[in-house]
Amino acid sequence: MIVAFGSINLDLIFPLTHLPVAGETVLGPEMRIEPGGKGANQAVAAARDGARVIFAGAVGADALAEDAMRLLRESGVDLTRVVRAPVATGCAAICVDGEGRNQIAVASGANLAARQEQVEDALLGPRATLLLQMEVRADETAALIRRARARDARIVLNLAPAGGLPYDAIAAVDVLVANEDEAAWLGHRHATTGDAAGLHAALGMTVVVTRGGKGVSATTRDGAIDLPAYPVTVVDTTAAGDCFTGVLAAALDRGAPFDDALRRANLAAALCCTVRGSQGSLPTAAMIEEAGR
Repeated sequence: MIVAFGSINLDLIFPLTHLPVAGETVLGPEMRIEPGGKGANQAVAAARDGARVIFAGAVGADALAEDAMRLLRESGVDLTRVVRAPVATGCAAICVDGEGRNQIAVASGANLAARQEQVEDALLGPRATLLLQMEVRADETAALIRRARARDARIVLNLAPAGGLPYDAIAAVDVLVANEDEAAWLGHRHATTGDAAGLHAALGMTVVVTRGGKGVSATTRDGAIDLPAYPVTVVDTTAAGDCFTGVLAAALDRGAPFDDALRRANLAAALCCTVRGSQGSLPTAAMIEEAGR
């Protein structure tokens, strides 16, 4: 079972010819609205890959809330631990250029009202995988990590966006996932190199660094693993990192060996990049298996 604690957003997606620079207005032909948020994206990715997922987070008492949770519901995610806060639902503005690169601004809104107490102790046993990212309050995430570690749950943390956690909390994580910028930030913070090997040596956990078109690198106590990116035509990279993290967590939760879980997540993230959108671009288990044949 996966217990996801994190953000729920509604994404406003703007396809543009190029990404704006400071002070520039870029006109686009349309705008799409999709459910999003790193926490929700990762939960949907795991559920579509066959995992049983329980989600804890917060939405606002507004008209955006139900649209933001639509694909969580359709994917069968248990939302009984999502609360309503008297503020706006989280919202993201995502600009995507013709090469699939993106630029994202997020209004956290109700996500800052998510509390670790929404996850009861009974959910955090040895058979649980706790899935986390950094779009809710860091102190709440740290507190939940400590509780999960005390109860022997597996803890998967996507350090996205990069943000500080106390050393004891981050060192208690089993699997850390970061992109190259986030890994470099963490390496600087802990006076080590910002790659998988350096972070593993400094912090002790399994470290996975996603490298976009260059593939993925990981270091575990058994050694290093480097996988190239799958050759696909990239349309939109939005949610690819969330797809990777959710599918990795789902595979590990099923008991897959780490090497196999990493390959599956790498393939799933590549498939995600071939479809426009955020949560709507996340592949199903059948799609991943078909592409892997």
